[in-house]
Amino acid sequence: MDESVRTDAAAVELDAVSRWYGNVVAVNEISFKLGSGITALLGPNGAGKSTVLHMMAGFLRASRGTVRVLGQPAFANPEIYRSVGLVPEREAVYSFLSGYDFVLTMAKLHRLKDPEAAARRAIQTVDMEQFEKRKTGGYSKGMKQRIKVAAGIVHEPSVLLLDEPFNGMDPAQRLQMMDLLRKMAAQGKTIVVSSHILEEVEQLAGNIVVIVAGRLAASGDFRAIRRLMTERPYSFTVRSSDNRGLAVALLGDDSVFGVELNGERLTVRTAQFSEFVRAAPRVARASGITIRELVPADESLESVFSYLVNR
Repeated sequence: MDESVRTDAAAVELDAVSRWYGNVVAVNEISFKLGSGITALLGPNGAGKSTVLHMMAGFLRASRGTVRVLGQPAFANPEIYRSVGLVPEREAVYSFLSGYDFVLTMAKLHRLKDPEAAARRAIQTVDMEQFEKRKTGGYSKGMKQRIKVAAGIVHEPSVLLLDEPFNGMDPAQRLQMMDLLRKMAAQGKTIVVSSHILEEVEQLAGNIVVIVAGRLAASGDFRAIRRLMTERPYSFTVRSSDNRGLAVALLGDDSVFGVELNGERLTVRTAQFSEFVRAAPRVARASGITIRELVPADESLESVFSYLVNR
């Protein structure tokens, strides 16, 4: 499991947490612990991600179970906000304020010693200096996202919760934001990102927490999770000096149950990940064939997510 999930000194801890609204169960018996690093909170729309995030932020009371942040109960506990930052999905800016005034207001609410300096520092961190004097009502969605992040980090929190932070950002802005979050994680901060942009999460997060229909479907490193799915076959893309000859040779190995040859690409199917990875070079060598590429074809985060949601 990735270092971003630890069982000791957890920055965020959910223990048998449920949340319901009348007869509707939004979250059902979820437990996990998060330490420093970046964790992606994944799940389809309506899965309960935002409910979990808002319970972490202390805005919602758990109907059952406990939510603790930095060792303290999260709900209705103003003390945690000294160390917790939240970037909500909704448009939480005041259109009549300039970007600078918006961030400055957050700095003053946190009672920082030098709110002006803190606001300038946060705005510079998200590269919004040239737009700070403009009213947020004239900002693009991507600019609003960045100024919300500035407001969320103005007090330099040790725990940062972000709900769909990449919405509306162009590719350059997304890369910059990912770089910022990586730097914060490297400083020992705990960052939780709720997102549906799987390709970016795959590049960003070392750890995932997958919620489906209000339940915890899986948590940990997504590649490790994928390898635990032994009931679903793996596919490998192989390129070699003789794909046809290698296909014939691999069919004789117990770890392989299917091959498909399509031009210069050979696809091999196996239900035994580790066994096949060890067997392929051995079989190729015995046949006098050189393997040039051996890549899992379905180990992306999207593959993991799709499998967990639809199984």
